[in-house]
Amino acid sequence: MNFELFIAKRIIGNKTYKSSVSGPIIKIGIAAIAIGVIVMLIAIATGLGLQQKIRDKVVAFNGHIEITNYDNNTSDESQVPISINQEFYPNFKDVEGVKHVQGVAQKFGVVRTETDFEGIVVKGVGADYTWQYFQEFLIDGRLPDFTKDRNEEILISQYLANRLGFKVGDKMQTLFSERIDRLPRLMSFEIVGIYNSGFQELDEKFCIADLRHIQRLNKWEADQIGNFEVFIDDFSKIEEKTLEIYKTIPSLMNANPITRKYYAIFEWIKIFDNNTYGIIAIMIIVAGINMITALLVLILERTQMIGILKALGSSNWTIRKVFLYNASYLIGLGLLWGNIIGLGLLFAQKYFKLFPLNPDTYYVSNAPVYISLDYIVLLNIGTFIACLLMLLIPSIIISKISPVKAIRFD
Repeated sequence: MNFELFIAKRIIGNKTYKSSVSGPIIKIGIAAIAIGVIVMLIAIATGLGLQQKIRDKVVAFNGHIEITNYDNNTSDESQVPISINQEFYPNFKDVEGVKHVQGVAQKFGVVRTETDFEGIVVKGVGADYTWQYFQEFLIDGRLPDFTKDRNEEILISQYLANRLGFKVGDKMQTLFSERIDRLPRLMSFEIVGIYNSGFQELDEKFCIADLRHIQRLNKWEADQIGNFEVFIDDFSKIEEKTLEIYKTIPSLMNANPITRKYYAIFEWIKIFDNNTYGIIAIMIIVAGINMITALLVLILERTQMIGILKALGSSNWTIRKVFLYNASYLIGLGLLWGNIIGLGLLFAQKYFKLFPLNPDTYYVSNAPVYISLDYIVLLNIGTFIACLLMLLIPSIIISKISPVKAIRFD
């Protein structure tokens, strides 16, 4: 490092915060970067968190991809059965990235009490059913066990329990229609658990019972089901995996991703990405403008020093690097404080649920956050580079300063 660069860095580094003019402006620039990082971290973490939470709720009731008979209509009730004896069941070996396949069936029913009634969809599941999502949703009782003999255990939603006054241990009388020319059939279920996914559109209709009851009501064989639910490892590849699955299943079957079945919901949560990108762009611009102002003030305060360094033979780029080095330090300081405060708020929300949301609007009762080292590192690197590139423009003013006039500058 040459002599003038060493002197310049010492002069700027020691007096940056002592100047009555540049000191407050520089502190504002650091604060702007810190606030920008906080806002960007919160926007990304809550946006991704909300997307994943809503997505997981829909997946819990449908899987990622549904394999159905082409003769089925688009209703929630299983119409035409398909055999469970398929090459892709229980292990989908022909398509990579498939982690689980399960057979289910659904049937409309009417829950009847002494004073009220409610229409529901009873989803029949078997021993192959994955309960990982409903384990999180469970608020009272336990999950049903369908791994042994057929039983009358049923899992209902808190919405239905509150509406009809049910609690764990109660009997639930349900009417099912077998055929148009026959009277409805009455079945009694024992409520062993109550769940609350926060997704009222699904909670208000779905109950989970033994698949064998649906088979018996529909006069199906023991190896017949309504449809398969497929779970994949990477949700971002759902369209690609749906096409791969469609090509491997029999011609009388169809494969549909949940992004099509719940098109409106998934289009709505895509808007979060646009909002997040907009917030990031605005925050970087605001932080960059504040740092540009601070750098311009710093250059004007050090005009005499710039003239002296030029007189000593320093090049314009050497002097510009002095100010850019100092600006890099200030940007780093803003990023440091922004990450400390921003991540502190995110972890507080993750573990203490400080900020609630309206579940009727957002499908969740509190703001979910997704914290990942990947986007944190990319955000910090991107912000640092963007701000530094923006500072290259005002630093050009150094090349316009005349050594003679600069030394006389007061």
